[in-house]
Amino acid sequence: MAQKRDYYEVLGVSKTASADEIKSAYRKLALKWHPDRWVSGTDAEKKTAEENFKEAAEAYSVLSDPQKKARYDQFGFAGDQMGGGGGFDFGGFDLNEILRSVFGGGGFNFGGGGFDFGDFGGFGGSTGTRASRGQDIRTRVTLTLEEIAKGCTKTVSIEHNRPCPECGGKGTKNASDIKTCPTCHGSGQVRQAMRGLFGMQSYSISACPQCGGKGKIVSNPCRRCHGTGLERIREEVTFQVPAGVQEGMQITISGQGHADPNGGVNGDLLVVIREAPHAQLQRDGNNLFYTHFISVMDAMLGGEISVPCLDGAYKLRVEPGTQSGTIVKVRGKGLPSVQGYGRGTGDLYVKLMVWIPRRLSRSEREKMEEIRSSSSFTPDLSREDRAVFDKTKNIF
Repeated sequence: MAQKRDYYEVLGVSKTASADEIKSAYRKLALKWHPDRWVSGTDAEKKTAEENFKEAAEAYSVLSDPQKKARYDQFGFAGDQMGGGGGFDFGGFDLNEILRSVFGGGGFNFGGGGFDFGDFGGFGGSTGTRASRGQDIRTRVTLTLEEIAKGCTKTVSIEHNRPCPECGGKGTKNASDIKTCPTCHGSGQVRQAMRGLFGMQSYSISACPQCGGKGKIVSNPCRRCHGTGLERIREEVTFQVPAGVQEGMQITISGQGHADPNGGVNGDLLVVIREAPHAQLQRDGNNLFYTHFISVMDAMLGGEISVPCLDGAYKLRVEPGTQSGTIVKVRGKGLPSVQGYGRGTGDLYVKLMVWIPRRLSRSEREKMEEIRSSSSFTPDLSREDRAVFDKTKNIF
C-alpha cells in the first residue's frame, strides 16, 4: 500500500499558509485534476487524475478545518480524529460539499449550465437513495480563441428521449392498464440469497427481470412508444459559454439529457470544450504566444511592427539593437480567467526572430563588406545580452 503524502506537500503550501492560501491551492488542483477534464485521456491518465483529485480533496478537508489541522500538525496521521485505523477516513466527509464550499453553489455557475461536481467516478459524497433520473448526454463543441476570449452563445443539435405525446409518458393511454409488478411488488428490484464463504449467507440485489426495474407492468402498451413512455426527438439546445474556458472543460446544461422512463427528473447535457487551432497564436493557460520575424535593418535600427491579437492588430515598438530571440510581453492581451476561478487576464508574448537574407545583390554585398570589419558588427556579448539569451533559450 502506497504511503500517504504529507497534506501540505499535496497542496503545495507551507505549514504557515493562511486559510485563503490553502483554499486557493486546492482550487487550482481541483480544477486541474477534475475527472471531467480527462474524459479524452488514456485509462492510466484518468486513474491518475482521479487519485490526485481525491488526494487533494482529502488534504483540503483536514487543513481547512482548524481543529483537524491543529491535531494533524501535532500528531500527523496518527491522530484519532483522522480515522479509526491511524489514517484519515476519506469516506467520512462529503466531497461534493467541499467542492461547493470552495467554488460556490454546485460548481462553476455559468448561467443555464456549469461544471457539475455531482456524482462522477463513483466517489461522490452522498450515499443515500438517489431519485430516479434520466441518463446524461455528452457532446462536444469546438471554439475559436476569439470566441473563448469574449465568451459566446452556441447551439448544438442533439437527440434525446422525451415523454411520448400520445400517452403522456405513461406507456399506455389508460391508467387502468398499469399494474404493480407481481414479482417485485412495485420496488423494481429483486433480492436473491447467496451462500458466501464459511457458510455465511448474503444477498444480491438486481433489477426485476419481469418489469425491467420499473415496478409496473403495462398490459395494453401505447402503439406510438410501444409501452416505453418515451419518444426520441431531435432538438437544438442553445447555451452560453463563459470567457476563458479551456480544452477539456465541461459545461453542464441541466435537464437537457434523456427523460427518465420512470417519471423522474431529466438527465443533463454535458458539453465538452474543444479548442480550434489558431493560425498564428498558441495558448498556454491564459497566456498567448506569437513568433514574428523582423529584418536585420529593423533589428539594428528599430521600428514598428504589427502583431495579431484576439481583438485585432496591435502595434509593437522594436527597439534598436534587438537581438534575435528577444521576448516582448504585451500585458493584458491574453485570455481572461474562466468565471469562478482565477483572476485577471493573461498576456501576449511575442518572440522576435531576426531574418537573415540568403542571397544578396552585388551592390548589397559590397556595402556589407565595407562595414563587415567594423567593431559595431563584431559579436561582443554584454551583460544585458547574456541575460536576454539566458532568459529566452528555453522558451518556444
